[in-house]
Amino acid sequence: MLELKPALKIATFAMIIWSFCMISTLILADFGNPREVQSIILSALICLAIGLTCFMFSRGELNRMRPRPMFLVTAFNWGLLCVTGALPLYLGWPGISWVDALFESVSGVTTTGSTVLTDLDDAPPTLLLWRSMSQWVGGIGIILMAVAVLPFLKVGGMRLFQTESSEWSDLHSNRVGRVAAWIGVAYTVLTVIAFLVYWALGMSAFNAVNHAMTSLATGGYSTSDSSFGQFANPALVWAGSIFMLLGGLPFMLYVQSARQRRWVLLQDVQVRLLLKLVAAAGLTIALVRWWSGADGGLFSLLTHAVFNVVSVITTTGYATEDYTLWGSYAVLLFVFLMFSGACSGSTSGGVKLFRYQLLALFMRENLFQSLHPSGRFSRQYNQRPVSEGVLVASLAFVFMVILSLIGFTLALALTGLDTVTAGSAALTALMNVGPGFGDTIGPAGNFASLNAPAKLILCVAMVMGRLEYLALIILFTPRFWRW
Repeated sequence: MLELKPALKIATFAMIIWSFCMISTLILADFGNPREVQSIILSALICLAIGLTCFMFSRGELNRMRPRPMFLVTAFNWGLLCVTGALPLYLGWPGISWVDALFESVSGVTTTGSTVLTDLDDAPPTLLLWRSMSQWVGGIGIILMAVAVLPFLKVGGMRLFQTESSEWSDLHSNRVGRVAAWIGVAYTVLTVIAFLVYWALGMSAFNAVNHAMTSLATGGYSTSDSSFGQFANPALVWAGSIFMLLGGLPFMLYVQSARQRRWVLLQDVQVRLLLKLVAAAGLTIALVRWWSGADGGLFSLLTHAVFNVVSVITTTGYATEDYTLWGSYAVLLFVFLMFSGACSGSTSGGVKLFRYQLLALFMRENLFQSLHPSGRFSRQYNQRPVSEGVLVASLAFVFMVILSLIGFTLALALTGLDTVTAGSAALTALMNVGPGFGDTIGPAGNFASLNAPAKLILCVAMVMGRLEYLALIILFTPRFWRW
């Protein structure tokens, strides 16, 4: 049998932290509402009990971690966080079913941002804070998984940096804990800055806390049914664009910038491509809308275009307007942006830009090879050599994305969803974006009206996309469970 002790040992710490996060939301509790308070306390106690149980079965020293137990560690702990994260909502939100609570929790922990909840403006503050907190914790968990776990399993974009003779190459040595601490500090500092900026620009302290956490986590949970559209101040919209963009950048570059005392972000080809895409997409959408006679001046159109472009490309899921009404050009461009995602090592989902850059490099190499069959060509990315294995992994990943999108779309269609809803729901779940397209699950709607089987299918899709496919799919192969 597989060694379960590593998964249980990490689950011990995860559940203790989870229970502490739940209890901390009581600072906003209405103690005149027993159900609200009891739901938080009971959920925290259940998590603490699970953590203590895992501790009892995981005592003793761990042997050197091997790949197969690490796959189990990743899937088991993400699944445990999703299931237990649903408890406060199920116990405290009036009239919610277990499937809806689970969907909301999975969407939060994976920082997808799709929601089944309505009347958020009148919802209990404790539960709104818990939704935001689940995304914030999920965001830092995603970064740490991307830089410390997935490369060890030969999954994810951070494999590119294993040949670098700096802190990037030390991620699998004794410095993992130190690197994790640096990333945690950077993540926390940026969140605090976001809170202060939002607050200074007119948000209430409660709204500023929630949106600071979900902006940096690129999660997109808001405190209102109108999402970020509840804020009319253009300065707040631009601030939201900036902080979502910061969440979509590689957090290790923040650490490098701080330690080397020089700004290294713009030296990264991923970052430069992301900024170019945001500028080009935002400007062209604004100009097309302005030329077609849309209401508002060019600056207002540009403000909303850039915000929604950043929200989609970083897979945050905020919306200031229903961008599906902006015309076919904007809608098609948003579909393409959903596929891209932002940078590797960030909180965003999607395919990630570096994979497209690697595939472009691969295509260029093959074209030149056709012209010069005996020629030898250097293969570099960010001035680092790229191995054949990384290119093959990128091709396999894109193939898995296409295959998964087809499979989940067909599965959702079997539950009775129409073509647009099924296709965009599968896409937004696998890319961890949030809203889809159409009247039902578009930016102006939500996922509440979907049937229970469709919601459960989307839960699997969200987790699969978040764990970059292989880390979850491999658990369903018979070979994995053989000793």
